[in-house]
Amino acid sequence: MSSVIRQIPLDTATQHHAHDFHQIVIGLQGRAEFEIEGLGGAISAFSGCIVPANHVHYYVGQGENRQLILDLPADAPSLTGYHHELSRLFDAPRFFALDSPLKHYLEFLLLEQANDKGGLSAAQSDRLAATFLGCLHARLGGTASHSSVHRLDLAKLDRFIDRHLASPISVADLAAQACLSEAHFRNRFREQTGLSPWQYVRRRRLEAARRLLEESRMPLSQIAVNTGFAHQSALTHAFRSTFGCPPSQLRRAVLERSALEVTNRLRHTT
Repeated sequence: MSSVIRQIPLDTATQHHAHDFHQIVIGLQGRAEFEIEGLGGAISAFSGCIVPANHVHYYVGQGENRQLILDLPADAPSLTGYHHELSRLFDAPRFFALDSPLKHYLEFLLLEQANDKGGLSAAQSDRLAATFLGCLHARLGGTASHSSVHRLDLAKLDRFIDRHLASPISVADLAAQACLSEAHFRNRFREQTGLSPWQYVRRRRLEAARRLLEESRMPLSQIAVNTGFAHQSALTHAFRSTFGCPPSQLRRAVLERSALEVTNRLRHTT
C-alpha cells in the first residue's frame, strides 16, 4: 500500500481510536492535544507527533485548527526496501518540532499538494513522504555509538519510574537521572536494554498494573490513573496487547483462585 498525505481539522470534542498503519500528524494552524498510550503532548504550527500503528490515541482540536496527516502503512514504499531504516521512527510515539529546513520542506510539500488539483498520485505521495521521513529520521533517530561506555544504572532508573508512575515521564526526565543528553541517553538505553525508553516505561507501568490487579481490589479506573494511563480503555488496550487478556479477565481469575483457596481451607478445618 502507498502513503497518503491529507489535510484535516481535528474534532473539538475528544476522540480516540487505533489503526493498523503508522501516522505522522503535523500542525498547520491552531492547536491540538494528543495522548498516545500514556504519552501526552500538544502540537501547533510546525510541530507534530508520531503515532505508531495499533496505538490507542486520544486527540482533540482546539478552536480553528488544521493538521497535515501522513498515513503510512508498514508496507508502504516510503518505509520498505531502500527506506526500511525509516520504520525505526515508529518504535515509539514521540512529539517533535520542525527546524528551519524542515519548515521549508513542509511549505514545498503543501505547494505540491495545492498544485495537484486531482490529488497527489500514490507515487508522488510516497516520494514526498520518504523525503520527509528521511529528514526527520536524521534528526530524531541518530546512530547508536558502539564505543565502550559505562552501563546505565537501571536499578536507579527503575526506582525513579516507580516513584513517578502516575505522572508523565519524559526521556528528558530519565536522561537527567543518568546525567546524559537525551540523544546520548536514547542510544545508550537501546544498546543496553534493546528497548526504547518509552517501551521500557510502558512495560514498567503494565507490570505495576498487573501487580495491583493481583494484590488489591482497587477499581480498574484507579489502577489506570495510578500507573500513568489517562483512561481505563488505554490501559485495557495496552494490557491486552502485552499479556494476551484484558485486565478484567486476570482479576476474575485471581478472585476465583482466592475463592477456591478459601473453600479448600474451610474443608480442611471441618
